[in-house]
Amino acid sequence: MKEFLNFINGEYVRSAGGKTFENRNPVDGSVIGRVHEAGQPEVDAAVAAAKAALKGDWGRIAVGERVRLLDAVALEINRRFDDFLQAEIADTGKPHALASHVDIPRGAANFQVFADTIKSMSTESFTMRTPDGKSALSYGVRVPRGVIAVVCPWNLPLLLMTWKVGPALACGNTVVVKPSEETPATATLLGEVMNAVGVPKGVYNVVHGFGPGSAGQMLTMHPDVNGITFTGETRTGTAIMQAAAVGVRPVSLELGGKNAAVVFADCDFQVAVDTVTRSCFENAGQVCLGTERVYVERPIFDRFVAALKDKAETMKPGLPFEKDTKIGPVISKEHQEKVLSYYRRAREEGATVVTGGGVPEMPAALKDGCWVQPTIWTGLPETAAVITEEIFGPCCHISPFDTEEEVLGKVNNNRYGLATSVFTQDISRANRMGQAIEVGLCWINSWFLRDLRTPFGGSKQSGIGREGGVHSFEFYTDLRNVMVKF
Repeated sequence: MKEFLNFINGEYVRSAGGKTFENRNPVDGSVIGRVHEAGQPEVDAAVAAAKAALKGDWGRIAVGERVRLLDAVALEINRRFDDFLQAEIADTGKPHALASHVDIPRGAANFQVFADTIKSMSTESFTMRTPDGKSALSYGVRVPRGVIAVVCPWNLPLLLMTWKVGPALACGNTVVVKPSEETPATATLLGEVMNAVGVPKGVYNVVHGFGPGSAGQMLTMHPDVNGITFTGETRTGTAIMQAAAVGVRPVSLELGGKNAAVVFADCDFQVAVDTVTRSCFENAGQVCLGTERVYVERPIFDRFVAALKDKAETMKPGLPFEKDTKIGPVISKEHQEKVLSYYRRAREEGATVVTGGGVPEMPAALKDGCWVQPTIWTGLPETAAVITEEIFGPCCHISPFDTEEEVLGKVNNNRYGLATSVFTQDISRANRMGQAIEVGLCWINSWFLRDLRTPFGGSKQSGIGREGGVHSFEFYTDLRNVMVKF
């Protein structure tokens, strides 16, 4: 049985208190291994190691050497592609086709992109005349913020962790990563990569555990942590903000979403159906940018519902390495029950179940897995729970609309504001909608299309801050001003 150890100061260490917990495969419920839960001694040691590295070799490394090391990390992830792929699939149960084309390549790319970006980082400078007739030069300097706590979700474990670790290290910070208790494997494995390419000890650290009363809370409350970045649900983000208030430490938060897709009658119909199928059901709906509200212009409403139903029913569940597997399980039994509770609630509130709504029939060997059916509803009012609350499962509600103004009001009438997709061939309408929808990211005739140089983040209760390209540097560096009179 595998053991997932904490990674502190370049070494794999057991928990001093001896506490462990099971890591289970959501495909069949089998135990993958045991995870060593970090207590206060391990969290203190990890933060101390990260703090010491800032004053050691890492703190003295020039930008060019940091870039070389980050490029080496990316190359080593790709060299060990199969190891990372196996670890990610075992933790999440997601299909091989998805993990091999998205999770692992993006995990490596996140180091390469920020290594490239840091090379051209610039700041402002101004000259002025002083009151006594002399001159002054004012210029900005960006310095590392310090020790960054990276608290990660379980839906895209490597991708979303490296999305934060990459820019943090590029800017010269050190990190203590707290991966989700559901998905400890790839964060742990990355420690081997850091050692293999020569990243100094203490730069990258990993502590395992849970949230309240465990490693997550201990890390975010630690007084020597200089910044906290988190992706996950809004409730946890609120708790992290409260912890960060002590010491007035900055946070970068990508939180919950209740994302919409808007399909106008003039769309490319097949593109819209295919794209909404992905946005609703890919990764078993466990994508922060995924679609759970679909609004379709009335002339094509019935046709679109029928087409999406046909697509949903082709989403075959199964073993990750089977070529015809289209959808994996959700992450855990706990999350399965959460999703199914919304399926029950939709029926109670009077929804028409177009397809799905329960647990699929699975072979005996997979009966203990965390399976749920791709599900589509119609017929509910905008106040229904499955239209207002984030479910994070493979499901959506489809509503008709008649006017642009009407659908814009419905899309914006939500406490979240992460992402939206709009499907139309009218470029004027596309731009109007893109600018009027209250979200951090709006796609036109696409979904999950990302240029890593662009700003990413949520509005309203979907988060605080923007990351991506140079925008990441606003969080991962401290901007100072130097004024020289001469």
